[in-house]
Amino acid sequence: MLWLKAFHIVFVVTWFAGLFYLPRLFVYHCETHDAPGLARLALMERRLFALMSLGGGLAIIFGLSMVAMAPVFLSFTWLRVKLALVAALIGYHLWCYTLMRALVEGRNRHSQRWFRVFNELPGILLIAIVLLAVLRP
Repeated sequence: MLWLKAFHIVFVVTWFAGLFYLPRLFVYHCETHDAPGLARLALMERRLFALMSLGGGLAIIFGLSMVAMAPVFLSFTWLRVKLALVAALIGYHLWCYTLMRALVEGRNRHSQRWFRVFNELPGILLIAIVLLAVLRP
């Protein structure tokens, strides 16, 4: 179980690194108007999204593996709330993909300021998820 937990944490860190940085790249994308700069940002966004998707997928697999080994934990309210927040995080991740495609295709409808606020959401989810996992209220 400790090996699963260790790898779960490693891949959660990987996932969050991407979730924190990708919206920052979106801000830069909004600020950039030259073709080479836009192409470079699109490439960076695509590669980062692939890496953070891998990290997120593995974090979920290791997390679900821990639940499978100790299904009694599903009876705890803190874990059910944590899993709901993880579902919101998955939604945010997919929203990032939609926004990334819109930026690349020239269909972006959001300002730099909007992306700066959007960038704060995973931090809020991270705080709530970590508090639930550690404090187990």
